[in-house]
Amino acid sequence: MKSVEIEITTGRRAVVHDLSEQAQKFLADCGATDGLLHVWVPHATAGLAVVETGAGSDDDLLAALDDLLPRDDRWRHAHGTPGHGRDHVVPAFLPPYATVPVLDGRLALGTWQSLCLVDTNVDNPVRKVRFSYLAG
Repeated sequence: MKSVEIEITTGRRAVVHDLSEQAQKFLADCGATDGLLHVWVPHATAGLAVVETGAGSDDDLLAALDDLLPRDDRWRHAHGTPGHGRDHVVPAFLPPYATVPVLDGRLALGTWQSLCLVDTNVDNPVRKVRFSYLAG
């Protein structure tokens, strides 16, 4: 297995950050052919999603999270900025892991699919993401 950890600066606002290019570069760097790419986010307040980006779906995802998990004072986990407790619930809906098939050295994503880091935690502007390639 080959593995690398990268840092992503997400800033101080909720974001859907497309990791597809970085994942593809990792696969090229390790000479991937057929196998699996596993992606892991070692944070309690971020997750991964396979979603279309650039056509509004990424913004819709953040809006849906805001509707489902409002940033208000209802949360028992109460440190950080107001409503930060909801960020600790996000990984239950968007898990901190994803596995994508790799065929002929390329991510086997659908036409409009992107592999994305979803970070709603405005208190932590830098995230780590681990890519691990397992040859088939």
